[in-house]
Amino acid sequence: MAIHATATVHPMALVEPGAEVAAGAVIGPFCHIHAGARVGERTRLLSHVVVGTCTTLGADNLVHPGAVLGGVPQDKTYRGEPTTLSIGNDNVLRECVTINRGTVKGGGKTAVGDRNLLMACSHVGHDCTIGDDIIIANAVLIAGHVHIGDRAVLAGAVACHHFARIGRMAYVGGMSRVVHDVPPFTKVAGERVRVRALNVVGLQRSGIAEAEIDDLKRVYHELFRKQAALAAAVAEVQVTPGTLAAELVQFVREWTGAPGGRYLEQFRTDRPVPAPRAEARD
Repeated sequence: MAIHATATVHPMALVEPGAEVAAGAVIGPFCHIHAGARVGERTRLLSHVVVGTCTTLGADNLVHPGAVLGGVPQDKTYRGEPTTLSIGNDNVLRECVTINRGTVKGGGKTAVGDRNLLMACSHVGHDCTIGDDIIIANAVLIAGHVHIGDRAVLAGAVACHHFARIGRMAYVGGMSRVVHDVPPFTKVAGERVRVRALNVVGLQRSGIAEAEIDDLKRVYHELFRKQAALAAAVAEVQVTPGTLAAELVQFVREWTGAPGGRYLEQFRTDRPVPAPRAEARD
């Protein structure tokens, strides 16, 4: 057990031998830090927080009561392998958040970036990759192998099927069922998460120049508001390499538009991704 001299550990907390608590960290009452876990500098665990083995928290995180970080993946093929969970810096994890470690078949790692807000009772499954500056609202359920890009927002009670991708700066409306990839910079909602609009407010808040937003509006209209099939539209639209519009087009080009995550699973290996299905467009 390595507890830095400047760390504060409540006498009713349990820090197992082999765990590490860094400088300035605060471990509140009834927390349980398993062997092989690391709590970073100035990170605060308020109370009743469980940090599992092979789990690393970076600096300046705030974890509210009831959170379970680095629990065993909810996957029947898991056989006790030493897979990991990595959480970055400046995250706020509210009450009863659960984040599972990875599985060998998924690369062995679940990763959460920096400056994210995970609200109460949200769940992140095994082998997920969560970027930076993301808001995940109350009761959001994220299945295994999901990738979420920077600055995305998932409103309350969203459910994400495994192997889905949510592009950066996307907005997913409350109680939506994410069963296929969500293009970046868009707003989606509903039972089949139809693309509803460009996320103009989110883009403006992120400091994106108006000229680039206008270019995105043009490409968005070509892809999602014309009558042509999506596969045909993405082949014809003109974009400048390196722009946000080009990023949107590339994402849609890779998007299978399949109805369920198990279909997507076969395309998350070395096999080529098929062209998008026309019926996936709004």
